[in-house]
Amino acid sequence: MRAIKPQYLRRCAFSRHLSTGPLGQPQITPITSLLIANRGEIALRINKTANRLGIQTTTLYTDPDASSQHAACSPHAIGLGAPNGYLDGDRIVRLAKQHGIQALHPGYGFLSENPAFARRCEEEGIVFVGPPAQAMADMGDKARSKEIMIDAGVPCVPGYHGSDQGEMELLNHAKDVKFPILLKSVKGGGGKGMRIVMEEGEFLQQLKSARAEARASFGEGGEVMLVEKYIVRPRHVEVQVFADKHGNCVALGERDCSIQRRHQKILEESPAPNLDDVTRLDLWEKARTAALAVGYVGAGTVEFILDKDSGEFYFMEMNTRLQVEHPVSEMVTGTDLVEWQFRVAAGEKLPLTQKEIMERIQERGAAIEARIYAESPERGFLPDSGKLVHLATPEVDEDVRIDAGFVEGDTVTEAYDGMIAKLIVCGDDRETAIRKMELALRNYEVVGLSTNIEFLKRLCKSAAFIEGDVETGFIEKWKNELFSPIIVKAEVYVQAALGLLALSPASVGLPHGGSLGFGRDGVERRLFFKSLDALNEKEGEIIEVSIIQKDNQVFGAKITRGNEGPQIIENIVSSSTLSAGKATLATVFPETRIDTTVVQDANNDNKITIFQHGGKTELSLVSPRWYEKALGLKEATTSVAAPMPCKILKNEVKEGDKVVKGAPLVVIESMKMETVIRSPQDGVIKRLAHKEGDKCKAGTVLVVFEEDFAVE
Repeated sequence: MRAIKPQYLRRCAFSRHLSTGPLGQPQITPITSLLIANRGEIALRINKTANRLGIQTTTLYTDPDASSQHAACSPHAIGLGAPNGYLDGDRIVRLAKQHGIQALHPGYGFLSENPAFARRCEEEGIVFVGPPAQAMADMGDKARSKEIMIDAGVPCVPGYHGSDQGEMELLNHAKDVKFPILLKSVKGGGGKGMRIVMEEGEFLQQLKSARAEARASFGEGGEVMLVEKYIVRPRHVEVQVFADKHGNCVALGERDCSIQRRHQKILEESPAPNLDDVTRLDLWEKARTAALAVGYVGAGTVEFILDKDSGEFYFMEMNTRLQVEHPVSEMVTGTDLVEWQFRVAAGEKLPLTQKEIMERIQERGAAIEARIYAESPERGFLPDSGKLVHLATPEVDEDVRIDAGFVEGDTVTEAYDGMIAKLIVCGDDRETAIRKMELALRNYEVVGLSTNIEFLKRLCKSAAFIEGDVETGFIEKWKNELFSPIIVKAEVYVQAALGLLALSPASVGLPHGGSLGFGRDGVERRLFFKSLDALNEKEGEIIEVSIIQKDNQVFGAKITRGNEGPQIIENIVSSSTLSAGKATLATVFPETRIDTTVVQDANNDNKITIFQHGGKTELSLVSPRWYEKALGLKEATTSVAAPMPCKILKNEVKEGDKVVKGAPLVVIESMKMETVIRSPQDGVIKRLAHKEGDKCKAGTVLVVFEEDFAVE
């Protein structure tokens, strides 16, 4: 099926771009160098295609990214200093001129949809690998784009897109539209500055929150809001379009991006499931009409809301850049869209016609992309950051692709979006693609920070998802299924203990004073673990595991959990392969054989991570309770700590306030997302540890309760 080879892959005019001479005649200027004005996996992705086409690249990096993969992927890299350096368009243009760089690719995010930056590049004679500045400005202004679309006959969601921006004026417009409504910034994108308002009473609070987030994300003007009718059961379906400088425009199929959290996509697929051909072709045509209406050139995505109840669809916005999920479209069309960008920027015609694209889509099956994020879905999708202590990925082939910006040993910083990688698979049909995705996810191992991999596995097993019954509220609708409690089997604790004992007695660090490690001396090795999995129905319980070596590679184990009686397992045969902080075990239990990887992260609360049967379990190695008492150790229950590195946006309480469990305490910002920290208990606020604007590390105490009111 995927034996089709794109015949347009050739070395020709990609190394030229067209400019207009004094007489209006095209002049050919060779392009020999490219500045990649972005970071992470997209910088690596662009660099890969540029290298294949013989284009010399230069990458940019900031201080947090100094040791990053994208900083090292090209022969020449330029430092920008502070974390916000990627937004300094004037400096980036100066650097391009200073180093004789002729073309610039903005990737996605940062300056990729900034018309002023695109215009500046054009004025300085730098080829901007993206759409014309005016088209970007027209589509970047959400209110202006709606006007253009209505004039072009593209259906739009009912709403208010005008200049009345007073709080009460916007409230009155919301009443006219009728609740529920959707608030979003005219400069919005990625879910930033977007809020669903279900009823009038919450409108003003949500408006303030949306404006604050939009201003922080998009700068001045970001606080200007649109008010639109909120579709109760919407699907997010978008069309990949591409236009050249010769008036040609094609649609490279559609993508369903309905599986979202916080209005941000986490899973995308093409073709969209349960979509009839009439609607599909109408979407393509309306997307092409939208692009042509603004004189578009290059890669773009026209996003639509599809109402599941009525079957109608409405224009939402156009992303005037390459999208994170573009590999899905590449998989189903057999194209390299970054190469298309270079060719169109050089003045070439589109490599394929609409008819040729349709033929490819009909032959190439289905593709799905999952975004691997540093976050904890089980804890409300809280973002995370930290070092990738252990990273193992699925094998890649023509049906499995990984676009990643990190390798083992790298640090995912809180300064930027927490996407670690994109996993893309394709199959002859959607069902096959889903199975391949689940299998690939089972072979994905990450230690050092929280990820959404386990959640994605559960998603792939969801009956509703498999049937294609998707909508943007999918996660909330099926949360009981997606976050159902798990039961950790005794074999997991045994493997954790065997792995630690195999690694090194010293690394276990138990306080008993006895010798540790393997040996047929009849001495019992006792280890105590605390469950860290949020979905474990007994999260936080202490599990005692005793191991006795009976013979060469033969062991007995006793597992004791809480008040339950001990579970005895005899005749365990286990061998191990060791590396720094990792043990790979091949173990035969009386009724099963299990291959397991045990990873110890001694610098992270002595966390132990176990991978077996395609699943992940997290434990913490702890001291036995009698030892804790002897040293006077006691786990703090009188404070609330930052769950991740963050900045304090607002303290919602003051000292002396009485609060109830679930009450908002502090609003923090991390990875450009706002998170409300809520009280874990009823109590009285004794002290606020930080003021607004302070930056905090993960684990930093934010709020201290009066001890008399703390829950034991």
